[in-house]
Amino acid sequence: MSACGGSRRRGCLSKLGVAYSDGIGVPQDYVEAYKFFNVAAARIVKPADADMRRRDELAAKMTPSQLAEAQRLSRDWKPTTQEKR
Repeated sequence: MSACGGSRRRGCLSKLGVAYSDGIGVPQDYVEAYKFFNVAAARIVKPADADMRRRDELAAKMTPSQLAEAQRLSRDWKPTTQEKR
């Protein structure tokens, strides 16, 4: 999905999470969805954010190995653009 590219913007990351979670324009993939929600959630100020809720809902649907892979991908994720914050 290239609508957001390698964006650092939280809103774009959340949209990618929704797309992968619901299979909108991309194959449904909970691991990828979790990754994007987790990266987006790391960029928030308030703790009860929608990204965190969606991430946690996905975690409940995933196997332990999927969750471990999603967490690894979240840690390793880097934006591909040089977009300024």
